[in-house]
Amino acid sequence: MRVALAQTDCRLGEVEGNLREADHLVKEAAAQDAQLVVFPELSLHGYALGLLADDRSVRGSDPRLARLSEHGPDVLIGLHEDARLRRYNSAAYLSQGALVHTHRKLYLPNYLAWEERKHASPGQGLRAFETRWARMATLICNDAWQPVLPWLAAQDGAEILLVPTNSAAGLAPGSVDTQGYWRDLLLFIARMQQCFVVFVNRVGDEAGASFWGGSRVLDPWGNVVAEAPE
Repeated sequence: MRVALAQTDCRLGEVEGNLREADHLVKEAAAQDAQLVVFPELSLHGYALGLLADDRSVRGSDPRLARLSEHGPDVLIGLHEDARLRRYNSAAYLSQGALVHTHRKLYLPNYLAWEERKHASPGQGLRAFETRWARMATLICNDAWQPVLPWLAAQDGAEILLVPTNSAAGLAPGSVDTQGYWRDLLLFIARMQQCFVVFVNRVGDEAGASFWGGSRVLDPWGNVVAEAPE
């Protein structure tokens, strides 16, 4: 299975423009024989949702999302999901023009610059799901910091863990070394759960946050088999 790590920046609130860029990148990945393209957390909307004047959330069933997977590869895309009564920080897995699975982030940070609980409700479940290539599960950013969730995903049969992320550095003096933390955490998850781990982090600057990239794939022994620059 050939995976493309779409370590992208995005424009806050510009869903149409971000969709066009995602479509372009999926076509580029297809030309390189990718079978799955993984984008970062909230890659269609941007992170600082509190700066937007209106609600720009998107339904998971929006046909514009499904069309991303009509170029050949499957696609995992991050979005602010409109679920009628609630909004979620979600990741949609799309294949052959159809929505296969949606994961709604369970653990929403609400400290320092992070205000996710103001703009999204927590998801209510975690399940692995079947794809054309393998059984997978999605953990959005802080979900992967909770020891029980990778274990539950593996117990549900996941062979590959997809971890779309918005991780920034240097938000406050003395704050955690996020690059080092993720490096150790991903190694632990891969080895302990004996899964492949696909970690895709955003790049760029937004609302005072600098996203550091460093996307990578680890095998079940914790070896980094592919890595993008920080």
